[in-house]
Amino acid sequence: MPSPINIPVYSDALVLLGTAGIVIPLVRRFGFNPVLGYLVAGAILGPLGLGTFIGQFPFLYWFTVVDAKNVAGIAELGVVFLLFLIGLELSYERLKTMRRLVFGLGSLQIVFSAAAIGAAVILAGGKPPVPLIIGACLALSSTAIVVEVLSRQGRLTTTAGRASFAILLAQDLAVAPLLLFISIFGTGESGSVAGTLALALANAAIALGVIVVAGRVVMRPLFRLVASVGMSDLFVATTLFVIVAAGVAAAAAGFSMALGAFIAGLLLAETEFRKAIETAIDPFKGLLLGLFFFTVGMNIDFRELARDPVWLLGSAAALVAVKSIILIALARLFRLSWRASIETGLLLGPGGEFAFVAIGMATTLGLIDAKVSSFTVALTSLTMLLIPALAHVARRLAPMIREDKPLDPELTVAPSGGANHAIVIGHGRVGQVVCSMLDRHKFQYIAVDNDAAAVPEQRRQGRTVYYGDATNPEFLKSCGLMEAAAVIVTIGEAKGIDEIVAQVRALRADMLVVSRARDAEHARHLYQIGVTDAVPETIEASLLLSEAALIGLGMAMGLVVASIHEKREEFRHELQQAAGGTRPAGETAGVKRKPPR
Repeated sequence: MPSPINIPVYSDALVLLGTAGIVIPLVRRFGFNPVLGYLVAGAILGPLGLGTFIGQFPFLYWFTVVDAKNVAGIAELGVVFLLFLIGLELSYERLKTMRRLVFGLGSLQIVFSAAAIGAAVILAGGKPPVPLIIGACLALSSTAIVVEVLSRQGRLTTTAGRASFAILLAQDLAVAPLLLFISIFGTGESGSVAGTLALALANAAIALGVIVVAGRVVMRPLFRLVASVGMSDLFVATTLFVIVAAGVAAAAAGFSMALGAFIAGLLLAETEFRKAIETAIDPFKGLLLGLFFFTVGMNIDFRELARDPVWLLGSAAALVAVKSIILIALARLFRLSWRASIETGLLLGPGGEFAFVAIGMATTLGLIDAKVSSFTVALTSLTMLLIPALAHVARRLAPMIREDKPLDPELTVAPSGGANHAIVIGHGRVGQVVCSMLDRHKFQYIAVDNDAAAVPEQRRQGRTVYYGDATNPEFLKSCGLMEAAAVIVTIGEAKGIDEIVAQVRALRADMLVVSRARDAEHARHLYQIGVTDAVPETIEASLLLSEAALIGLGMAMGLVVASIHEKREEFRHELQQAAGGTRPAGETAGVKRKPPR
C-alpha cells in the first residue's frame, strides 16, 4: 500500500531539522561559527556529498538530502526574514543618508567588478553572452552570510557595516534587470533589447510603488486591529502573512522576495509595533536562515574540486582578490577610511547566493553549458564558504592599519604637568562628571583621552583635556605623574584599566589610584593588581537606588546618607578582603591614602 505522505520531502526535511537540532549545538560548543557549520553540513549531507553514495549504501537515504528542491522553498524564507529584520532596523531618514553609497559606490562596484570578471571569462575563451552573465553574477555578493556575520558581531552600525549593507542593497536592486537580461537572451526575442528592458523595469517600478503605497495604507491599521484582540499567536500569524505577502508581491513584479520583505520591514520600522514584531519573528528567522546556509552548502560539489583543484582554487583566490581590490579603491574614492575599505572589500569579495539562481536560469535556457555552470556554482560556493574567515582576517588587520588623516592641531597640545594634582584618565561621560566635581572643589587636574575625534571638540568647548595613550609610561610622566596626588581611571575597558594600573604602579608605588569597575568581581580583581579604591558600577547603582527609595519613603536624610556610607564601606572592606588582604578601607599593599588638602 503506497504511503499517504511524500516520504522524500519529509525525509529531506528531517535531515535539515536534525542538522539544526544536533549538529549546530555541537558546532557552537566547540566555538565554531554556526554559518560554517551549516555550510559544511550542507556540503556533506547534500545530494552532491554523501547523497552520491545512496546507490551503494541505501541507509544513507535517511541521513542525506536526496533532492535539493524539496527544501529550497523553506530555506529561501530565511533570507526573506533576514531582510525584513534589516528593514525594521532602518528608517527612511537613515536610508536617505545612505543613498550616495547605494547608488554611487554600489552601482560602480557592480559595473567595474562585472567588467573585470567578464574580461577574464573572455580571455578564458567564453563567447557572448557568457562573459556578461558570469561577470554580472559573480560581481554580486552574499547578502545572507555577510549581513548575518556583521549582525552576529554587532558591526552593522559601523562604517564598514553600513557601507557593506549599502552595496548589498544596490546589488539586490540589480537582480531584476539581470534576470530580465538573461530571459531576453534566452528566448531570443527580436527587437530592441534596451526597449524591452526599459518597459519591463517600468512595470516593475510601478508594481514596487503599489507595494509601498498599499503597505503605508494597510499595514498600520492591520496591526492595530490585531493588537487590539490581545492574542499573541494571531499577532505572529499576521507578521508572517505580511512578510510572505510582501515577498510574493515583489517576486511577481520581477524583484527578489527578499527585497519585498525589506520594503515591508522599512514601512513598519516607523510604527509603534516595531519591537513586538522583532520579538515575534526572531525564532523563525534564526532557523530559516540556518536552513538557507545548509542549502548553499549543498551546492558545493567536491567532485568539481577533485576534477581540477588548482584551477578552481586559483579562480576562487583571483575572484576574491579582484573584487576586493576594486571595492577598496572605490571605497577610498568615496572617502571611507582604510580600515573600513579593507573590511568591506574582504567581506564582499566572495560571490553570492544569487549566482545559483541566475546561473541555473541561464543553463536551463541553453546560454551556458553544464560544465561551465557546474564550475561557476562550485566557485561561488567555495568563496562564500570563506566569508566568516575573511571577516575574521579583516578584524585582525584593522588594528594594524594606521589612518592617514590630517592631525587636528588640538591633538598636538602637550600636557603642562603640575604638582599635587589629579590625573583623570578617560574623558567620556563618567570622566566629565569626575572633572566637574574636581572643578567644583577647586582641585587641580589633568584629563586625558585617546579619542582623536572627541578631544578637539572638547577642548574647543573650554575643557582641560589632552590627547594621548595612558598606557605609555612616557606620556604619564609628561602628565606629571611623578608629582601627582592621584590617578582616577574612568574608562570602561577592563584590559585597558589593567595596563594603566600596571604602568602607574611601576612608576609610583605610593600613588592613590581610584578606578571604575564593572561589578564586584571586577573590583576584586582591581584590588588584587594594586588599585587603592575600586568603584563597582552595580554596587553604586544599588546604593543610590536604596538612598532614593528610603528618602522617598520619609526616612531622615542624615540617617539614610550615613547608613549608605556605612554600607559602602562594608562592601569595600569585603572586596579588599576577598582580594587577598584585610587592610583598612582605602589602603592597598604599601600604599596609604593621602590626607585631603
